[in-house]
Amino acid sequence: MQSSLFAHGPVQSQDRWALQNSQMLKIDLGGQMRDVLARKGTMVAFQGGVDFDGHLQSGGERMAATATGEELNLMRCFGAGTVYLANLAQSIHVLDLNHEGITVDGQYVLALDPTLSWNVVRVESDQGIAAVGGGYNLEIGGQGKLAIMTSGKPLVMQVTPQQEVFADADAVVAWSTSLVTRMEAQLTSQRVWSRRGGTGEGWNMSFQGQGYVLVQPSELLPPTVFQQAAQGFLANRGLGQQGGMRGNTWGA
Repeated sequence: MQSSLFAHGPVQSQDRWALQNSQMLKIDLGGQMRDVLARKGTMVAFQGGVDFDGHLQSGGERMAATATGEELNLMRCFGAGTVYLANLAQSIHVLDLNHEGITVDGQYVLALDPTLSWNVVRVESDQGIAAVGGGYNLEIGGQGKLAIMTSGKPLVMQVTPQQEVFADADAVVAWSTSLVTRMEAQLTSQRVWSRRGGTGEGWNMSFQGQGYVLVQPSELLPPTVFQQAAQGFLANRGLGQQGGMRGNTWGA
């Protein structure tokens, strides 16, 4: 049999985490025998003695998910083989965290090392409510690898003390935890259902300080959101309860 398909065999890499392509992540568990936490249901293939175990949520995680709609619904991948992860053909990006922090919408997290920790945080708004798509997010930090997803090729914008950055709240995926953020809108809180002046623009986020902002070329929520119950759907629009909740700490 002959076909151009055979050019898409497994990539050869010395890295434990490597992109098979822009929409599929390859993680080698064999050499280091290290576990990986991955979004449930994202395994598309594996080789060798790989096993999977559903992660049972702690009480703190369940409380945070109920109150905010933010959670990491993870499974544990372990063994002596290679696992391939993907989610609805979204673009995948691997970050190496070295005792740094990143704030990300939990819907865009694909996988992470269990050495990383996370907390649920709330983005403040001038109108006193959490706005569309960015009211509650996950603050992930520590040392290890993190894979996040975007709908298409993203834009990375640098924030400096001299250069504030603004972005549509529906398009923001992640940002440096060191940044000062706020929700802003040219609307009153009584008119959050209407859009700004008939332009189709509503909530935006402002970023100040020193760091980076990751923006995707889409203002749609992640595809997985539409598979959630109504509570999670509303929570992603900032209509959940007020106040933040502390999540679990992986590896603790």
